[in-house]
Amino acid sequence: MTAPLWQASPERIAEANLTAFMSQVKADWGVDCGDYDTLYDWSIAEIEKFWLSLWDFCGVIAETRGERVLIEGDKMPGAQFFPDARLNFAENLLRRRDEADAIVFWGEDQVRRRLSHRELYDGVSRLTQALAAAGVGEGDRVAGFMPNMPETVMAALAANALGAVWSSCSPDFGVQGVLDRFGQIEPKVLFCADGYFYNGKRQDSLARVRGFAAKLPSLTRIVVVPYVGGAADLSGIERAVPLDDFIAPHAAKRIAFRRIAFNAPLYIMYSSGTTGQPKCIVHGQGGTLLKHLSEHILLCDEKPGDRVFYFTTCGWMMWNWLISALASEATLLLYDGSPFYPDGNILWDYAAKENCTLFGTSAKYIDALKNAGLDIKSSHDLSSLRTMTSTGSPLVPEGFDYVYEHVKEDLCLSSIAGGTDIVACFVAGNPIGPVWRGEIQKRCLAMAVEVFNDDGKPVRGQKGELVCTRPFPSMPIGFWDDPGDKRYRAAYFETYPNIWRHGDYVELTEHNGVVIYGRSDATLNPGGVRIGTAEIYRQVEGLPEIEEAIVIGQEWDGDTRVILFVRLASGAALDEALTARVKARIRQGCTPRHVPAKVIRIADIPRTKSGKIVELAVRDVIHGRPVKNKEALANPEALDLYADLPELRT
Repeated sequence: MTAPLWQASPERIAEANLTAFMSQVKADWGVDCGDYDTLYDWSIAEIEKFWLSLWDFCGVIAETRGERVLIEGDKMPGAQFFPDARLNFAENLLRRRDEADAIVFWGEDQVRRRLSHRELYDGVSRLTQALAAAGVGEGDRVAGFMPNMPETVMAALAANALGAVWSSCSPDFGVQGVLDRFGQIEPKVLFCADGYFYNGKRQDSLARVRGFAAKLPSLTRIVVVPYVGGAADLSGIERAVPLDDFIAPHAAKRIAFRRIAFNAPLYIMYSSGTTGQPKCIVHGQGGTLLKHLSEHILLCDEKPGDRVFYFTTCGWMMWNWLISALASEATLLLYDGSPFYPDGNILWDYAAKENCTLFGTSAKYIDALKNAGLDIKSSHDLSSLRTMTSTGSPLVPEGFDYVYEHVKEDLCLSSIAGGTDIVACFVAGNPIGPVWRGEIQKRCLAMAVEVFNDDGKPVRGQKGELVCTRPFPSMPIGFWDDPGDKRYRAAYFETYPNIWRHGDYVELTEHNGVVIYGRSDATLNPGGVRIGTAEIYRQVEGLPEIEEAIVIGQEWDGDTRVILFVRLASGAALDEALTARVKARIRQGCTPRHVPAKVIRIADIPRTKSGKIVELAVRDVIHGRPVKNKEALANPEALDLYADLPELRT
């Protein structure tokens, strides 16, 4: 058996929150959990006891917890955790009011700011009062069309302090993309910035606000946050008010947090919307809090004073996940803008200067660093960094190699995966266990994750569907405006009654780790054999001539054939020799069935605003089917490159 890439030291294991939690489980329930797998098995068998112990271990602040932990636990959807509990999400994140850093913010190389826990609390206090004066109350929606900056965090927490529901998207969304989302949920107040920076250039936000605000008749106030400098032109935006004017009448004071039902709504988030109008996914107060606490404190080993970074926008669920690090009493390291401006070192400059302890990013970013040949460990002092997380798409084994060779050797590299659907993870890291090349370390605690084969039977060492067979707190409350939960049930529960089918094509390994091969709805099916797209990407993107690829199945001659599109590195040419090397590498690294029938050069690859490539949209285009919601894409013009290609007619 090959050796793991990393193993926690005895000192790190002894100091880990997970080790302390195991001791609490033993004290609470008399169960001796000596390692992660034993704790995991207990957490599945005794789900109610696990969440009770976690509540106590993390010191959840609540008016009452109630006696009941789980009702209708045999129903998905329908199960409810802590149905009698009353709490406030924001209160649990704003538990400090001292002078230590709560938020550090970099807006590319243009803006540097930091806020103490006291300043964050006071800012939320003033915003809470201003929102209340504007008529915002429990259940109302407050929306953000905002960069990833401190005021976005404040606005979200202020809305929640009142029991209102927060929903956001990033300011690079087009007018129709915003209307497709906020138009469904009818927000009462909108927060927007005057603009943002990207690649060193100022980008205007207010022109887009003018384009959609008049079409959101529910808005009673638009609060404009200064960011890019200069006097903001609010002409043509009815009910707009500068942030300073909005909060001017209100001095900071103790926040009167509204403690509401555990299962009351907290966030409304959105499916990518590349196959139709985005689904509005409603997440609950307490379930989001508990699940995030389990991941931040136990699986990421965050402690008070840690400094947590995730590269994300406000249109990706990782932003919602990131701000929950405040409940660990950690510092948020926020960054807005391009991760490569002015060069590929900017995020590592930030991590080194601010003593980052957890660095979160996407697998695509790690691929980009590898392709650029950057040796981060030789140029940056990352002595504070203990954990690196990766998500968004599968991290290939070569990505693991790159991190340990060129970022840091003594590092818990946690590939993690879940989704907007649960605003959390199904599979994630284990800070006291080994990291194996190419594997996500573990299934998350109290998440009854299995892999089902085509017969709906659990398997190990075989590829299949990722399912969750027992309820968990961060299951959505439901979808917005979905009578009878019809769309909600159709999305996750139609294939296997009372079992969550997530839509990932995965394998459970001998180490109790997980390998993800791509989305199951994007799997290829030549000759009736299912192939995960990530298997092909791993082979192709290891070639220096290829920057990136996208693979789809084309309906052809009564079957499906594999079509591979490649975006080439500068100076490379897709000649017969490179095509032959691509096919040979796929054949050798995978199987003959993986080998594409066609390899086609393409100038760009379409992706969502959170950076995920959109195989289904490309598949629709090459088959002449309309893509229903191009506004969900960061570069919708790229889809035009795939239409009516002569190479696909033969």
